[in-house]
Amino acid sequence: MKAATLTDADNMPRSVRANDANRLEMTDLPTPDYYRYPWVAIESVTRTPQGGVLVAWPDGQQLECHPLWLRENCPGPGGIDPRSKENDLDVQDLDISTRIRDAFLDAGALVVEFTPEARQASFHPGWLRHVADGLHHPFSLLPTPKPWTAHDLQIPPTHDGPSVLEDDDAMAAWLHDLLETGLARLTCLPLESQVVGLVGSRIGALRDSNFGVTWHVSVDLDPNSTANTNARLPAHSDLPSRETPPGFQLLHCLENTVSGGQSTMTDGLAVINYLQAKEPDVFRCLTTLEWTFSNRDANHDHRWTGPVVDKGDGRIPWTFRAFHPVRGFPAMSQHEIGNSYRSLQRLGEIANSAEFQIRYELEPGDLIAFDNRRIMHGRESFDSSEGTRQLRGTYLDADEVYSRMRVLARAITSQEQS
Repeated sequence: MKAATLTDADNMPRSVRANDANRLEMTDLPTPDYYRYPWVAIESVTRTPQGGVLVAWPDGQQLECHPLWLRENCPGPGGIDPRSKENDLDVQDLDISTRIRDAFLDAGALVVEFTPEARQASFHPGWLRHVADGLHHPFSLLPTPKPWTAHDLQIPPTHDGPSVLEDDDAMAAWLHDLLETGLARLTCLPLESQVVGLVGSRIGALRDSNFGVTWHVSVDLDPNSTANTNARLPAHSDLPSRETPPGFQLLHCLENTVSGGQSTMTDGLAVINYLQAKEPDVFRCLTTLEWTFSNRDANHDHRWTGPVVDKGDGRIPWTFRAFHPVRGFPAMSQHEIGNSYRSLQRLGEIANSAEFQIRYELEPGDLIAFDNRRIMHGRESFDSSEGTRQLRGTYLDADEVYSRMRVLARAITSQEQS
């Protein structure tokens, strides 16, 4: 095997080491997580002016590694615990003077000797490559959101409910559509009140709220929410009065014999993309001017101040705080209030238009899941004297959905590699 070389910034040779007789295999080196990485052998390692090393692969991909970051990620005590896969080195105990005394390649893996601590550690080249490729970032292993209008999507992506409850591959396919489109429907589920919790728990921990872990949507004689009336609900998102509104919402239809009450969905990503490109003044007002939202009843008083559309990290989650019953007080200068109202009105016109909003029937046994921060949902009014409309709902934090999708994808990949 051709020897690998570590060089200084001026490319002077530092050491040459290799070991054909004891070639490392993928399973020989631990990694700081539970993934199985392909053995993508490193081709070269060179010194950087900052005291780290630059590793490079045959296809030209490179990764610069700081000595303190490598030291933190050393396998074993004072580094990555092999059981928890977490770092057990308190940063207060980290020697900030740590440097790389030597580094070399062994069968394509990076081996580093540290100083002043006499410690040698080997790093899986596939794990380093996943960092070089950016696959450690929060959204890297998730489906890319695809904005849609009513021209692109007429009904929610639909999957068989019992299959999702029983089979991980079916669950993965459903969650893929949910994350890509922002909504996805299940059909043929049992008409039992606990089903929404069972489906939600298949994903992760349910999020409690002042409405309970699970809650009903029906016509109440003394409602504490506009949802529990028979009135039309325009495109909106739930709980904008919270610091972090729920990431995802699940609604399971138990009974629906009323006239009217069609469900509606609007993709906030498509709406905000349109506004940013076509109506920048409206976009500015929605994303910068703040309101105080409040949700109060006899036992609760939730309040939060923020823009109607919080841009977040620029990808997801955008957070749409679009629910007029709980939007109370402008938190902006007086001369901007009129602009804000005009922008809110424009948002409502677009979000509820035939161009951006889809309408569909929610049948008994259906469960619709959607991104509560991205998708604005609603319903048409209905006549409650002619029948019954009863839904059961729950919330999940976005973290739970993202985590479940990653774990399912990891399991499927492992099966394919076996």
